[in-house]
Amino acid sequence: MSLQVNRREFLKTSTVAAAGTWALAQGLPRRAIAASDRVRIGVIGAGSRGKFMMRHFLRVPGVEIAALCDVYPPRLDEGRRLTQTDTPGFSDYREMLDRAELDAVLVATPLYLHAEHMISSLDAGLAVYGEKALAHTVEQCDDVVAAVRRTGRVFQTGHQYRYAPWYTKAMQRIAAGEIGRVTHVYGYWHRNYNWRRPLPDPSLERQINWRLYREYSGGLLAELGSHHIDVANWIFGETPESVIGSGGIDFYPDGREVYDNVQAVFDYPSGGTMFFSSLIGNHKTGFQLVVYGTGGTVELTLEDGFFFYEPSRPNSAVPDTRVEGIRSRSTLSTRGDMPYRGPGTTIELADDEQGDPSFYSASSFVDCVRTGDRPLADVAVGRDSAVPVALGNRAIRSGDRVEFSTAWPAGAVSTGQGA
Repeated sequence: MSLQVNRREFLKTSTVAAAGTWALAQGLPRRAIAASDRVRIGVIGAGSRGKFMMRHFLRVPGVEIAALCDVYPPRLDEGRRLTQTDTPGFSDYREMLDRAELDAVLVATPLYLHAEHMISSLDAGLAVYGEKALAHTVEQCDDVVAAVRRTGRVFQTGHQYRYAPWYTKAMQRIAAGEIGRVTHVYGYWHRNYNWRRPLPDPSLERQINWRLYREYSGGLLAELGSHHIDVANWIFGETPESVIGSGGIDFYPDGREVYDNVQAVFDYPSGGTMFFSSLIGNHKTGFQLVVYGTGGTVELTLEDGFFFYEPSRPNSAVPDTRVEGIRSRSTLSTRGDMPYRGPGTTIELADDEQGDPSFYSASSFVDCVRTGDRPLADVAVGRDSAVPVALGNRAIRSGDRVEFSTAWPAGAVSTGQGA
């Protein structure tokens, strides 16, 4: 199968909801909630990301944050300020799962705890919105996938760009061949912020600054790069087969264990390449995802997207016969090898398509809880970005090329319809 056809089939299945429900297909009981009923969500991990997602869930009609769990008491008070009620609080998630009347759980704890909290919530019969990355290790990813299969509960991974209108429109146009054959995806997430959080007490260093320590964190590749890897998987319609990488502690030599800059190159079975870079000592590039095709380029940001078309020349990658209509609307012209700095063709959005992707993601999850339908960003989508994170970190630390054949069959495709 060609790369282009693979992408087209992938988009066809990953941008529409499955008919029926996955739970019923597995012969498992369906846990559906009437649209008129409230969806009661418990939160495990009320830190910065947990509170961020709480704000979006509280904007979805019919949602109630019914319980909070965090081992750091101030987080419970902060969560209650968001719910504006005396929401029950727990320090032990098991007690919350036993005592609270819930329909779903938001898991937003440190990465090394994701699998434990997600699996326990699924086994309690609840739908789960699990923040990315799915889990800390390949083995933990497998355990979460097995729990979703075993329980048949709704599970959504926090890859919110799967729900961003400008991303889905771009993917449809890419799959239709608008920029020719895609060969490379470049992802950047550059910041100028040391990732360290202030401490009320030095004894809380590893609890509050868990992202800085390998025991708990996948570093920049997990916290930021997992989004870009997910989009590359989406574009290529397959998962990587190998990775090389580099990194270092070059900006902030303050005792941290995870790198303050990483670069990773993932190779895909059909010939595609994904490059990711993250710096937290220079923010000039910011967040960008650049898709390079033989007939054009797509640039995607946190807020918008643009298409650029290569001028047609007899000796270019795709000559005059490449893609119907591209030549006449070519927008990219340069002087010599200077970078192009002119305007592109904007991905047009309606007024109701310009919101925060995290809200669209939260709203879609609530719909799936009510109907029992399988989310687009399902557990397989989560696994297929989290495993490359784990193996990418292994490659960065060792300096060796890491082959993925031991983690999954080369080229395995997640369409959103099967784990």
